Amino acid sequence: MTVALDIGGTKVAGALVHPDGTMTATTRRPTPRGPDGDTVFAAVAEVVAELARDPLWATAVRCGIGSAGPVDASRGTVAPVNIGAWRGFPVRARVEAELARHGARLPTVLVGDGVAMTAAEHWLGAARGHANALCMVVSTGVGGGLILDNRLHAGPTGNAGHIGHISVAFDGEPCACGGRGCVESLASGTAIARWAQARGWTGPDPTAAGVAASAEAGDPVALAAFDRAGRALAAAIAAAATLVESDIAVIGGGVAASGDTLFAPIRRHLAAYATLSFVRDLRVVPAVLGTHAGLIGAAAAAVMLLPGQPAATA
Repeated sequence: MTVALDIGGTKVAGALVHPDGTMTATTRRPTPRGPDGDTVFAAVAEVVAELARDPLWATAVRCGIGSAGPVDASRGTVAPVNIGAWRGFPVRARVEAELARHGARLPTVLVGDGVAMTAAEHWLGAARGHANALCMVVSTGVGGGLILDNRLHAGPTGNAGHIGHISVAFDGEPCACGGRGCVESLASGTAIARWAQARGWTGPDPTAAGVAASAEAGDPVALAAFDRAGRALAAAIAAAATLVESDIAVIGGGVAASGDTLFAPIRRHLAAYATLSFVRDLRVVPAVLGTHAGLIGAAAAAVMLLPGQPAATA
């Protein structure tokens, strides 16, 4: 069994994950608000305590933590944009101490949520069977991760594959990261809604989902907003695939839920960017694990990144 924790801005979830990917004792708590890091961690401690009451707790051999980022896996710390109380917070050490308090001294891995999603989709999802894959989360931000030679490539700090901050417009608008023309500044849900509103779109739901609904109804500004986002994503996907020779890009997250409203322009523009022979057959497909990807991915990342641990099966 693997102890899996998924930490985000709205919820802290946990589960015991079997070697075949099924989950036991799934539990969750809302992420506390406020300036105190210990108050936020109290929710994590409650999740661990509830998992420890399950009869299978004693069979756990490892722990995986997937967290909103930025993360620094080499130090075991996190500074999530959407958890203001955590800045350089030592979440791995604190979780390890909590596990030990409940009788489980387990090796523990920390990864960002995009890397966790990548591990999940490669193990049990849309990237299964692909030796080289790019997986992406397109939501409030844009994140991702890489599978290279059937291995999760997290990088020294756990941020490899963070495609949202590849620049695809060298004279584009400034990004929150300090760069310019980043994919996230063009294709995140926030960016899509902001661009549409700046050009006169006035739908009743001022989010990317609202823009998507208008695009499906034929609104020209909404369609243009998704075409712009799709072009930015296509350029970044082609660049990443050209660099590492991946043959599939898997996209999940809230914006991906708009379906062909997003995927059709990505695929259309991809033909103009993925032009070399070894990337012309690159496929772009939706993620399939949905809300379970965080926990399954935290477990999969622990299995893939901890040396000497038993491999998962499916």
